Amino acid sequence: MKVFVTGATGWVGSALVAELIGAGYQVTGLSRTAEKAAVLARAGARVLQGTLDDHDLLREAAGASDAVIHTAFNHDFSRFAANAAQDRRAIEVLGSALQGSQRPLLVTSGVALVAPGRLALESDLPPTHADFPRRSEAAAIALAEGGVRAASVRLAPSVHGLGDHGFMAILAGLAREKGVSAYLGEGRNRWPGVHVLDAARLYRLALESGVSERAYHAIADEGVAFKAIAEVIGRQLGLPVESRGREHFGWFADFAGADMPASSAHTRQVTGWTPSGPGFLEDIDQAGYFP
Repeated sequence: MKVFVTGATGWVGSALVAELIGAGYQVTGLSRTAEKAAVLARAGARVLQGTLDDHDLLREAAGASDAVIHTAFNHDFSRFAANAAQDRRAIEVLGSALQGSQRPLLVTSGVALVAPGRLALESDLPPTHADFPRRSEAAAIALAEGGVRAASVRLAPSVHGLGDHGFMAILAGLAREKGVSAYLGEGRNRWPGVHVLDAARLYRLALESGVSERAYHAIADEGVAFKAIAEVIGRQLGLPVESRGREHFGWFADFAGADMPASSAHTRQVTGWTPSGPGFLEDIDQAGYFP
C-alpha cells in the first residue's frame, strides 16, 4: 500500500513514517528542505520536496497514492490564522485528488477546544467559533460530505517523548525565562497526553480499520492536572512551582488555563489501539527531557 504523508519530517510525522515503513507500507513523504529530505530518505521513504502551497505537487502525489495522511502544520503562532488557512487549502487539494475513490485521507487536528471543561468524545463536533481559525477537521468533514473517505485524528495537546519540542518545551522555556514553573489559579485544569509512538500507531490502525469514523482520539492519559505538569517541570529544572496570573504566560495563557480532558474509549474499541508508551507525567519526569 502506497501512503503519502505530509509533515513527514515533523515530530509526529517522522514517527508515523517509521511506523508505516516498519509495517511494510511504501511511504512518500513531503519535505520542505533538502536537509530534512535526506533524513527522510535514510528512513526508507521516497522523498517529495515541496511545501503545502505547492498544490499541483500535492494533488499529483495524493492521486498516485492508496492513502494520504496529513500531519503537516506550520506552528508559528504569530501567523496562526494564515497558517490555518494554508492548512485548510492543502486539505481541500488533497481531498480533490481522492474524489470519487475509496482511498482514505486522514487529517490531523486536536482536542483542545472540542468540549472545554468536560470529557471530549469522538462524537463531539470540532470548534467553529471565529476566534479559533484552524479548520482542518471542518475541511475533512466537508470532504466526507462530498464523498471523500476523510477523517480526523485528534491529537492530545502534549504528544510527548524524548525530543519533544511542542507545548512542554514552550512551558519549560517560559519557566527558565521567568525563574518559576507556574500554573493558573489552583492548577486543576486538565491536559490529556499521548506518547508520540502511540500516536503514530493510531494513524496506521485507523487506516487498517477502514477509516470508518469521523474522528479518532490519540489520547492515552485522559486528563492530567496542569499543576502536576508544572511540578514536574519545576523539579526537573530546579525551579520553584507557584500559581501565577495570566500575564505570566502571555500569549500562551489560554492554553495554560484550558481544561480539556478527552476520552479515547471509542477509538480503542473500533481500532484495537492500546497505548503502550510511558504515561504523560512519567515520561516528562526523566532526566534529559528538558535539555
